[in-house]
Amino acid sequence: MCGIAGLWSPTRYSEQTEAHAMKMADALYHRGPDGRGFHFDADEKLAMIHTRLSIIGLNSGDQPIHGVESDGTGGLVLTANGEFYDYKRLRGLLRTGGFDFTTRSDSEIALKLYRKHGLDFVKHLRGEFAFTIFDPEKQQLIMVRDRFGIRPLFYHKSGAGFFWGSEIKAMLAHPDLPREMCPRAQLHQMMQVMVPGMTLWKDIHAIRPGHMLIVTRKGDDFEVEEKRYWDAEFPLDGEHDDLPDEEHIERVREALVESIAFRLEADVPVACYLSGGIDSCSILGMAAAIQQSPVKAFTISFDDDRYDEASIATEMAEKAGADQDILRIKATDLYGKNFEDAVYYSERTFYNTLGVAKMLMSKHVTENGYKVVITGEGSDELFGGYAQFKADYFLHDPAYAESAAGEDMKKRNAIFSGSVLAERQISHPAFEEVMGFTPSWIQPWMLVLERVKPLLSDEFKEKLGDYDPVAAIAYSLDKSMLDGRHVLDKVQYSWIKTMLEGQILNWGGDRVDMANSLESRPAFLDHHVAELALRIPPHVRVRDGIEKWVVREAMKHVLPEVLYKREKFAFMAPPAHTDKAKAAEIDKLIGKWLNSEQIARHGIFDEAKLNASIEEYRKSDDHAQNTRKDIILNHAIALHAMDELI
Repeated sequence: MCGIAGLWSPTRYSEQTEAHAMKMADALYHRGPDGRGFHFDADEKLAMIHTRLSIIGLNSGDQPIHGVESDGTGGLVLTANGEFYDYKRLRGLLRTGGFDFTTRSDSEIALKLYRKHGLDFVKHLRGEFAFTIFDPEKQQLIMVRDRFGIRPLFYHKSGAGFFWGSEIKAMLAHPDLPREMCPRAQLHQMMQVMVPGMTLWKDIHAIRPGHMLIVTRKGDDFEVEEKRYWDAEFPLDGEHDDLPDEEHIERVREALVESIAFRLEADVPVACYLSGGIDSCSILGMAAAIQQSPVKAFTISFDDDRYDEASIATEMAEKAGADQDILRIKATDLYGKNFEDAVYYSERTFYNTLGVAKMLMSKHVTENGYKVVITGEGSDELFGGYAQFKADYFLHDPAYAESAAGEDMKKRNAIFSGSVLAERQISHPAFEEVMGFTPSWIQPWMLVLERVKPLLSDEFKEKLGDYDPVAAIAYSLDKSMLDGRHVLDKVQYSWIKTMLEGQILNWGGDRVDMANSLESRPAFLDHHVAELALRIPPHVRVRDGIEKWVVREAMKHVLPEVLYKREKFAFMAPPAHTDKAKAAEIDKLIGKWLNSEQIARHGIFDEAKLNASIEEYRKSDDHAQNTRKDIILNHAIALHAMDELI
């Protein structure tokens, strides 16, 4: 795991470039504290930067890696962030084919595969990665991001050149990068959901998951081609794999065992994150069986029993014989400087302070001597785990037409009303056009948008014009991947393309883990597991209202009975309004970042209307509405803090 950055600047490359590159590397220190490397080429006007967190090949594998072959051809240069699994087998095949290796690093296989297969090399890569290859013969920079966007990678093109980085702060460390915020992106962050590829900063873009960029120099300018090499393609409705239940169960079990085994491989100790959900518990159980020795398990515990899952996690740890470490997080831990640090590392706003809690956990894990954890993200996305997914299944699938299952589920999940579950139905014509219905997962954020719009200043509204963020999200989806699909497949696909990368894997994953130099490896998001999951029939993923049924059955032998039977419970931190200590802490942030001076400087909100909304929130005891106000306040504070912190 590492940080990468760089610039290709035909018109601005100078004696100052190396000093600028050093500052860009400084901004990525947390991603790679074990070393740094540079490739400076004044003839090509190119600088490539790498900061290293050493996981594999501890004494060999410094980057950039140069790809000159034994016959003198090549001259390729690689900087990579992440892990390539199954690399030992691929190294053996490549050696047999006449390719030599100069390091023990897994990253070097990308160079050899590119030399052998050209741009088709990405289909041979398995893992979590974001990397760049410079090809001097073709005058091209090849930039690749993994299939789900587990690892971040951003870019900017202007007259000053082409710039990139694992984090935007590394790019902004260069004086030629614009720092202007995009009003449309600010609105999207206020409602939580971003358009794929969008960032808060104008003209700075994220490479989309499953995509590569081919950047070709054309004199002093660049031609940028975006190419999709993978997508979460569900089969047409009725064309899923028609197999006996036991075969589906066994295939899932085998795929997960292989994925977890790959992610246990490292030259440093590997731990597991453990919550009270079946995903992390399944991973811990399988890791213990594969490793055949106690696994270190790290658990977050909140000071509110309604949101705390530590007791269930402990039951799983005892069953697996794991060495459990519980980090107990108090109300005051989630705000103040910790909140601001989470904003700094995430480079975006967040609706819930779970990201703050996970950042504190990553710090705790590294302080206990671990650099790598295996995590459970992705299971809900692939196997139909979220309540919002079931809500649409119950609502739109004829099998549930006369059932009260949807209403029963909402009652059981009432605590999440106002956040991940909408308290009333709402629709949008763009989603009706693209998907045939408005998915339940976006409806809470549409309700947030309804609450936000009246608080905006006239100046900010003028900047937005008639821009419709919900329509922009809907039209960003590839309709050809939705047409003819089952309703469950549609909602899973739309979530994977938006919220998985923009939320779960960002401020809930890589960005807050790597804030403390911790590599997280989500085993369910191995693309071999994913491609298997996509072909499983909806009624096997969700059976008789039981989410992730096939995963439960596959992992039944390692799960405690209470967990095997437990309904999915959204993992989030208690919102600010749930106790006086949290309310007092968020009030301090309001005073610092939402005061008259800050509101006037940023021009996003109408001060009188925002203050009236805050006073109403302080006096209200409506849980759903206060949860929504918590969301708005979290976003508003972060938006005002962002440019000062980064």
